[in-house]
Amino acid sequence: MSDAELVLRSTRVITPEGTRAASVAVSDGTITAVLPHDAPVAEGARLEDLGDHVLLPGLVDTHVHVNDPGRTEWEGFWTATRAAAAGGVTTLVDMPLNSLPPTTTAGHLRTKRAVAADKVHVDVGFWGGALPGNVKDLRPLHEAGVFGFKAFLSPSGVDEFPHLDRAGLARTLAETASFDGLLVVHAEDPHRLAAAPRHGGPRYADFLASRPRDAEDTAIAQLIAQARRLDARVHVLHLSSSDALPLIAAARADGVRVTVETCPHYLTLTAEEVPDGASEFKCCPPIREAANRDLLWQALADGTIDCVVTDHSPATADLKTADFATAWGGISGLQLSLAAVWTEARRRGHDLADVVRWMSTRTAALVGLDARKGAIAPGRDADFAVLAPDETFTVEPARLQHRNPVTAYAGKTLYGVVKSTWLRGRRILADGQFTEPKGHLLSRTR
Repeated sequence: MSDAELVLRSTRVITPEGTRAASVAVSDGTITAVLPHDAPVAEGARLEDLGDHVLLPGLVDTHVHVNDPGRTEWEGFWTATRAAAAGGVTTLVDMPLNSLPPTTTAGHLRTKRAVAADKVHVDVGFWGGALPGNVKDLRPLHEAGVFGFKAFLSPSGVDEFPHLDRAGLARTLAETASFDGLLVVHAEDPHRLAAAPRHGGPRYADFLASRPRDAEDTAIAQLIAQARRLDARVHVLHLSSSDALPLIAAARADGVRVTVETCPHYLTLTAEEVPDGASEFKCCPPIREAANRDLLWQALADGTIDCVVTDHSPATADLKTADFATAWGGISGLQLSLAAVWTEARRRGHDLADVVRWMSTRTAALVGLDARKGAIAPGRDADFAVLAPDETFTVEPARLQHRNPVTAYAGKTLYGVVKSTWLRGRRILADGQFTEPKGHLLSRTR
């Protein structure tokens, strides 16, 4: 520990080898050693004794809609990254749509990076977008450092980001496979959606019927078939249908390079509890029934589902109307994701090491950041969340850091209070107080 500048000590440190009492030495923003709890502290090093609070690696959220530039009244880098830090998230990857311009060319990526540069409280990376007609832009985006490409198989909800049809998906996958890129996919089949019942109004049951499970299942089957044929890497975004799980497991066993995520709202909320007219619960695909939620938890436990990310998709309050057919679809959950998942996980007998695996280790691996992020181990960035796992709080929308105080978790009592958040060995949040932005813009290539 002779070269340590900082030592964080806790009786509960979550490491790849398990949870144990330890002292974590940090120098120049990097973890240099994980030592016994009572290891002597070198002269000149600063000791932070966290007592019994849990020290865990900062979360890595690979599915966040920041909407900046162009729709900053919906969110923005300043507010989104403050919300991330408040929830123990130290790295996020921004989705390419809902900003103007969308991140669909290398030039648009430069615009996005320039806007974000001095506003980020946590580290931020970027997805590129795959649209009809932009196959020629995918390799330049890859070379410019995006972590992969987002595509929709059904309408996205914004005109500037149209979806891929079957032929377009095949062309896109052939191109990404040529440089071993990753395509991350909103998988709902437009034909199954078009055939589903359509009713406007406030009834959640009507909205749920309009986004049936078989729309997800069909699109995922098509995606897997194309990935198998082209030996392409694909990732299924925000899985809500448990019916697709056997198909995914079988494909993976056959060697198809497919991974899958789900989201806190699918793991913690149920269709049965959504009030009519409460479109803060609207997302696509939708929150489904309690029995479906149980199967998603089983798939997390057995590894069929790889990771948990927020799909933080905010909007202004006026877009969350009481009509589920016309309200904006998206749930704001970035600040609350750790607490929401931990609350349900502990009830089901999981421990915090499981949550870290789903929300930090595997998400870092998904985007190739696992040499730097996702674990408390020598050589990794000194990104930490300090958590009081047995303390509770009640969600008050006005106290959230994201720009618009709309949340499906309002009034819920959750376990897990983030006491402080650290980025590369610097405390960026403590007791609700933030430092100035310290985040870096990340690239796949460096």
